[in-house]
Amino acid sequence: MSTTDTDDGTVLLNERTGRYWQLNNTGAHVLRRLLGGQEPAGIAADLASRYGIDPEQAERDVTGVIERLRGSQLVIS
Repeated sequence: MSTTDTDDGTVLLNERTGRYWQLNNTGAHVLRRLLGGQEPAGIAADLASRYGIDPEQAERDVTGVIERLRGSQLVIS
């Protein structure tokens, strides 16, 4: 996977399939934290604090990003 930051988030390239994916700023934040080794619960807590959203909503959002990344075969685990 190759990544390039943009003004609106991050563009990912699945080098195996040649398909591109775009993440908004929040999705890019989640991806960077995952690649840095942070656990999903910690990422969700950070988002809830940073944006003043409900922690349960933040957890659902992080889970959603992870599921989409897995579904598009951009991450394996």
